[in-house]
Order: sequence, then C-alpha cells, then structure tokens
Amino acid sequence: MISLDNLWKSFGPQSLFEGISFKINPRERVGLVGRNGHGKTTLLRLITGEDEPDSGSILIPRNYRIGYVTQHLGFTGDTVLAEGMRGLPPNQKEQHWKVERVLAGLGFTQDDMNRHPSEFSGGFQVRLNLAKVLVSDPDMLLLDEPTNYLDITSIRWIERFLNAWPRELILVTHDRTFMDRIVTHTMGIHRRKIRKIEGDTEKYYIQVAQDEDIYEKTRINDERKRREVEEFIAQFRAKARLVGLVQSRIRLLEKMERKDKLEKIKSLEFSFRGTTFFAKYALQAKDLSFSYDPAMELIRDFNIVIRPGEKVCVIGPNGKGKTTLLRLLAGQLRPQGGEVVYNPKTVRGVFEQTNIRTLVDSRTVEEEIMYSATDVDKQSARNICGAMMFEGDYALKKIEVLSGGEKSRVMLGKLLVTPLNLLLLDEPTNHLDMETSDALLAALDSFDGAMVMVTHNEMFLHALAERLIIFYHDSIEIFEGGYQRFLEKGGWGDEEIDQPVAKKEARPDADEVKLNKKELRRRRSEIITERSKVISPLEKRISLVESEIERHENVLKELHVYMQQASFAKDGKRVFEVSQAILESEQAIEAYFSELEDLHASFERHKAEFEEMLSQVNE
Repeated sequence: MISLDNLWKSFGPQSLFEGISFKINPRERVGLVGRNGHGKTTLLRLITGEDEPDSGSILIPRNYRIGYVTQHLGFTGDTVLAEGMRGLPPNQKEQHWKVERVLAGLGFTQDDMNRHPSEFSGGFQVRLNLAKVLVSDPDMLLLDEPTNYLDITSIRWIERFLNAWPRELILVTHDRTFMDRIVTHTMGIHRRKIRKIEGDTEKYYIQVAQDEDIYEKTRINDERKRREVEEFIAQFRAKARLVGLVQSRIRLLEKMERKDKLEKIKSLEFSFRGTTFFAKYALQAKDLSFSYDPAMELIRDFNIVIRPGEKVCVIGPNGKGKTTLLRLLAGQLRPQGGEVVYNPKTVRGVFEQTNIRTLVDSRTVEEEIMYSATDVDKQSARNICGAMMFEGDYALKKIEVLSGGEKSRVMLGKLLVTPLNLLLLDEPTNHLDMETSDALLAALDSFDGAMVMVTHNEMFLHALAERLIIFYHDSIEIFEGGYQRFLEKGGWGDEEIDQPVAKKEARPDADEVKLNKKELRRRRSEIITERSKVISPLEKRISLVESEIERHENVLKELHVYMQQASFAKDGKRVFEVSQAILESEQAIEAYFSELEDLHASFERHKAEFEEMLSQVNE
C-alpha cells in the first residue's frame, strides 16, 4: 500500500497538482485517466522517485518494490532470454520458464529467445523491458501505455495476465476497453485534483459530470442568495426597527462561502469532411503481392473491393504485413505483383505510423495545417487548430517541441482540411489520450466515406468494423462481418475475454456456467423484476425532488416580487413576513439539493449492481 498526502507539483507557471491525496490499497488495480499534459506520467515518476514534489509526502512501506517500465533501452544480455532473466528476483534466477512464458505472451517466438536484443525493432525492445518488469515480481506495477507497442494477441494475453495480478497496479492507457476489463478502481486527474472511485471509467466520468453539475447549481443558488442578502442589508440598514434582522443577515453574509465558477474545459470535437459518391467501388486490390525478403512473401495474390462508405479494419499480430498492406493501398509502396485501382472520384487521406516524421520541425502547427492543401487560408487553418485543441498561441507552437500525442493531433488536423471519401489509417490511436481517442471514434463513426484502418483497439473494432482483413497463421483472410461475430466464430482461439464480466473479481461458479437457456431466462426475469422494484422508486423520487426544487424556485421568484412591493410600500411587517418565507424556501431548496445528490449516488450504485448481475446471466 502507498499513500500520497497534500502533494503539490508545478513546472514553471503550469500547475499540475494542487494538494492531492490518495491511497492505493492492497490488491487494487487502479486505472489512471486524464488528458495528455495533465500529469499522468509525472505522477508515476513521483511515485518511483524519478521526480520530486514541490511539497507534500509520499509514503511507501520499507522493502516495497515498484516495477516501472522505463523508456531506456540499454541491454547487457547476449540473448532476449538472458536479458529477460535479468528481471527475475534473486530467489528465482534459474526460472527461465517464467521468462519464456511472458516473452511468448508478448509476441516473441521460440527462435527469438536466442537472438540478440539489438536485432529487434524499438517496439519489441520496449516489450522486452516490459517483460523484465512483469517477471520481477514487484509489489506494485506501474504501466504507462503498455499497449502502444503490442499487437492484438499480445494485448489479450497481457489483459489476462493483469487480471490475475495478485498485488497492486496503476495503469495508464488510451484504450478504454482494455482499462475497463482490468481495473477495480478508476482515478482521474481533473482540475489539478485527484479523484478515485470504485468502478470503471464510465462510472468515473458519470460521477465527475454529476458532481460538477451539482456544484454549479449550488454555486448559482449561493450567488442568488448572496445577492438577496446584500440587497436586504442595503435596503434596510437604516431602519431602526429591523436592525436585529439586518445584523443577522450581515453575520450570515460573512459565513457564506463564495464558490468559484468552474473553468470551462474544452472537449475535443471534430469531424472529417466527407464527400459521398455513388459507384461500385472506391478502391480495388487485384492479385496484390509484396515481400521485403524473397524467402518470405508477406502478401500474395490479395484481392479486395472497398465499397463507398464501407468501414474495413485490418487486424492481426505485428510483423505479418498489416502496415505494408495499408501502404500498398495508399500508394506509398509499389506492389511487386498485381495493382491497386482507385475510382476516379476517390479522394483519399492517409494517417500512417511514419507520417509524423514528415512534419517539418521548424514550422508551427498553424503552418503545417496551411501547407496541407493549396486552398487553405489562415482562418481555416486556425479553425482546424482549435478543433485539435491548439487554440490561440498554442497554434504557433513549433512542431519540434510537441509531444508524440500532439504531433498525432496535427496529423489528424491535416486530414480534416480536405474533403475526403476514403480514409486509410494505421494505428491512429497510438499516443492519443482517452478523450482524443473517444473523439476520433465518434468522428470515424459519423464519416460518410470509406475507411480502411489498422488497429489493435478492440473498442474501435467493435464500434466500426463492418468487414475484417485478418493476418493470422501466415495467411490473409477477409471476414464478412463485424468483430463481435469474428469472436463468436472462434476469434483468436484464446481464452474468452470479450465479455466485460472478465474483469471482475467475482466470477460465476461452475453450476452457473452450465445453466440452460430456460434457467438463464428465468434468472434474468427475476433480476429485471427486482431491479424495477429498487430502481423505479428512486427514479420517481428523483423526479419528485427535481419538481419540488423547481416549484420552490418559482415561489422564490414570486416572494422577491412581494419583497420589492413591500419595500416600496414601506410595510415593515410585510417585509418581515416575506423575508421569513424566503428563508424557508431557500432552506427547502438546499435540503432538496442535498437529497438529490444522495439519490443520484444511490441510483448509480444500484444500477451498476444490477448491470453486473445481468451480465452474468446473459445467454
């Protein structure tokens, strides 16, 4: 267990954390969320001791070991296996089988075990660093975007590994589905504070939205009451008969806490400029073949027709040719056999892993957008910059100072400039934060044109894929159907982890698994009936309380009118009576707001409980 107390951290004028405190308790698997640049990686560095807070304390038990994957790629082992074994604890130094199991899960073949680490790409070297941490048997794992360099089969393997992890874990990832299947708690960095809740990311974001809505309603209500008190004091300060009442209002005003208005946080929203057209195809690949090594042909006699408006996803392990196929379809590589034919009306946009290198370091973000097309003026470029969260002077930042995620947003911005009807995307979510990934998913879902996308993100696959191009077992297959149907037909042949229940600690026992459909329907009906008994009264009470708040607020408006009339008439008795009525209405509104907050919390808790029960009896 570790705990952070009253931690402050800033870099120059930018404040990241202001008095944050939290604990990670035994066996908790915590997902850490927050926008890029808001301090997720900094927080991990503070925990590991690589950085220090400006003030506050971090309490870590003696001999408590933390495993953290560093970006340093210095290797001393002669082979991948030998380097992996360097991560083993002293009492397990000979347990090479443990290292082999983890390396195999992360995509290393048996032949790879005896190769030198320097022979591998940077992505596989990062995997080797990850393997060394996983086998080191730490008390806490800190994982910062572990899926960025993993293919889909390795992601599914590490998901099972982390679900079985018996100790503490803090996970940072842009892949919401991956996180939700693993974590027991979600912790978010929001407005320079930390909030930790039990449950997944959806529950966290709902809670944040509800709390901020209640805060803002309370702030507005408090401001209204403050103005009313100030007006009362100003009007009746000179009235001797009301001096006691005025003094009590002055004391009330002194006690009233002034809440600051919440700073508006810009959400990332954008859309691609689709240009629909009617034709039999947007793109055709005919007998496509390609290889880098004559002894190993990556793509052979591949054929596909991409229809207008169709969304196709390319999936499979790394190193099998997915990116190569996308580059062939994009015209960035010349096929060694066959051809790629575009419809004359096709206008394509390409987002490819190496495209970030095409950005010119000396240019600003605005200039990069402007140079994307000849008809882009400065105002249009600024609009795109704003959509990509480069507002104001941020649009004048040089490319050379941007992070990987920011450069990815620039590349997306360049795609937004030109009307397109075919998108070719290679791992577009890498280096994006969760909010940007969500915005990209929404934009792709509403895009009217055709799309071919290489991705390992299962949330994107479930939401978008209408057909699949599958690289698996040294072959390429076209699967007619979505990703869920692919999994139902056997999928990757690994453990079933595509249901959300897989992340929970409590699993149904063997008898529950064997229930027939009739019994499942009966159990499901019982749960739905019980849910209605619990949820319906809460919904009715919430509606009633909201109506009462609205009624009392309308009464308050009328009372204020009466107060003005009594004041003009100089009717002290009436003023006193109306003042008392105003106070009673305000107290009633406060009580109802407090009850409403409790009701919403109870509603969300019961709703989550019944959803969990239903997920365990799905047919």
